[in-house]
Amino acid sequence: MLKVKLIAHSPDPQQVVASAYKICYSASGVDELVDNLTPEKTADFLEKVSAFGHESPIEHVTFTFGIEGVSRALMAQMTRHRIASFSVQSQRYVKADSFTFVTPPEIAADPDSEALFLAAMAAAQEAYDKLEAALEKSHTARMVEQGISLKQARSKAQKLAGEDARFVLPNACETKMIATFNARSLQNFFRIRCCNRAQWEIRELAWQMLTLCRQAAPLLFNRAGPSCLFGPCSEGAMSCGDPKSARQRHQNTK
Repeated sequence: MLKVKLIAHSPDPQQVVASAYKICYSASGVDELVDNLTPEKTADFLEKVSAFGHESPIEHVTFTFGIEGVSRALMAQMTRHRIASFSVQSQRYVKADSFTFVTPPEIAADPDSEALFLAAMAAAQEAYDKLEAALEKSHTARMVEQGISLKQARSKAQKLAGEDARFVLPNACETKMIATFNARSLQNFFRIRCCNRAQWEIRELAWQMLTLCRQAAPLLFNRAGPSCLFGPCSEGAMSCGDPKSARQRHQNTK
């Protein structure tokens, strides 16, 4: 099951961003700017500049998320957001015996499709187990012939076997990660991935992340989300044609 937690963010992110905006347009020094930014003044200033096209100041704050129960298919999409940092559970070093997996809702809703899907997962597990055992055996034998002790050979062979056996594992395999974004990159992520046209799993993750960000820094993310929340759809002819559902989800995150 998808689980996301905001595990860290820059201290006083809204004040930091307000300071970055102000330094661009003020002759005052940094100390004076920061000292004069009360919470009330910070809120008032960020409300005024939230619709500006000047976005670089929001790059100065970061948000770090712990993400679990998502598929390797989602991971491939996440890491396309290159202005971010990711640490992902390794299939090379973490054995996949009895691996867990994500079942798409449309598959789970249809008994015939679900039966096919579960059979495919079982077949992948069986293939992984057999490959790992066969590879471990051959690697062990080769290393013993090279003069390595049986104990050492088995230890090394286990790691080598898992490295290649993982190639039969499906995109459905569950994984976990730590992801860190600056606020500007996050806003881009939310614009793309909260959209109804985004794949269902990463869309759900994006909305949950946006909810957490709005709780931590509401003024920085009050206009975050798909483009249809505050103007025309950026998807053009590919629009889903249903901005109402996105706007309703937006209301529920407040």
